Amino acid sequence: MRRLIVLPFVCALAAIPVFSYAEKSDTYQLLNLFGDVFERVRSDYVEEPKDTDLIEAAINGMLGSLDPHSGYMNEKSFKEMQVQTKGEFGGLGIEVTMENGLVKVVSPIDDTPAFKAGIKPGDYISHINDEQVMGLTLAKAVEKMRGPADSKVKLTVLREDTTEPLELTLVRAVIRIKSARARAEGDDIAYVRVTQFNEQTTELMRDDFKRIKKDLPNLRGLVLDLRNNPGGLLDQAISVSDAFLKQGEIVSTRERDPSRTKRYSARDGDELVGDDIPIVVLINGGSASASEIVAGALQDHKRAIILGTKSFGKGSVQTVIPLTEHGAIRLTTARYYTPSGHSIQAKGIVPDITVEQAKIEMVKAEKMRSEADLRKRLANLDEKKAKDAKKQEDAPEAIDAEDDGADPADKKSDKKDKDGKKKAGMRDGDIAAAEDFQLQRGLDLFRAVHVYNRLSPEK
Repeated sequence: MRRLIVLPFVCALAAIPVFSYAEKSDTYQLLNLFGDVFERVRSDYVEEPKDTDLIEAAINGMLGSLDPHSGYMNEKSFKEMQVQTKGEFGGLGIEVTMENGLVKVVSPIDDTPAFKAGIKPGDYISHINDEQVMGLTLAKAVEKMRGPADSKVKLTVLREDTTEPLELTLVRAVIRIKSARARAEGDDIAYVRVTQFNEQTTELMRDDFKRIKKDLPNLRGLVLDLRNNPGGLLDQAISVSDAFLKQGEIVSTRERDPSRTKRYSARDGDELVGDDIPIVVLINGGSASASEIVAGALQDHKRAIILGTKSFGKGSVQTVIPLTEHGAIRLTTARYYTPSGHSIQAKGIVPDITVEQAKIEMVKAEKMRSEADLRKRLANLDEKKAKDAKKQEDAPEAIDAEDDGADPADKKSDKKDKDGKKKAGMRDGDIAAAEDFQLQRGLDLFRAVHVYNRLSPEK
């Protein structure tokens, strides 16, 4: 039984090749060669090997020679993969691929040991518990990073902007992923974060958005954050895209046999927000696979502005094919294409507005003289009126504060102190959002559009 699953995985059978007699003969000879080598290793190797280990290593070698995403999963790995797609699994919470013989981080998953330890997209893992990664398959490396909750694992991490390797000790945990969540940004903008595409994603996204929409009666924009989202289930990428589109193709998958091309389109009538609500999608180098399907569909249909940095560029489709009593193989069977017919394989989604993540620091400007500093300057009559009005307003406020015994400062509990720390009344995540440069540029887009529309003459 084959299942439509993961990165994105679709249920598809590879076309059966037609061999000539000569080709069959050559194939049988090569299989005999494999059998001869297998028997020689079994009989003459210095230590007695396990047949299972030899066969699994041979299968891994065959699949691993095709591309970085094809591979073999033994029964244990296959079961863990099935659990992971349901939104709960054990380990470090890190999505990886194999590059140049090392494990490369695609992205850490939010609120997991890997995320809290500061592991970043683009990091390379060279050693696991002081054992060199070079020479291991991706599946074997992942298996070594997984383990019982509360157990420790040591990773040696190589990072571009550091000269020395980083030695990190992480404590494994049971990873329970809430793959989608929403919050209000101000009084009129919704923020939706999708961390991966598992079986719960679309339902969670819709439910959480409906919850916060009650607090946003004047909704005028939505930010869809797909940064560091490594992908997941194809059907979830399609249904998330469908939530923002009325009609049109979302994605197509093309196999070696052109007749097996599949197209997936949006259905009318189930949009999360109306066409009059603008959308900004945030992406970066950790946005891969299913994330790129969503971003590409919304970009091609001109339904959203894509903001951030170029995405990862994984445009291939894997099929998980169970093997009776022997785990499963993950085989690349197709490429996917955006609605305009573009393949993002090794290219990625290029944002409409490129914004690098940055940290803004205030620069103390030199004091400059202005008109207000000049002697005998003319008074500003509007300023005088405002001061007079403020004097009249301040008096009753002071009396009210004394009457109820309240400190006037308490009435401003929803603001931050000078250090930017959270005070009572602030929503969770506000501090992080204030420091998120890319998110702030997305919010600025909505503000600019709102001001422009307000100033534009009525048509």
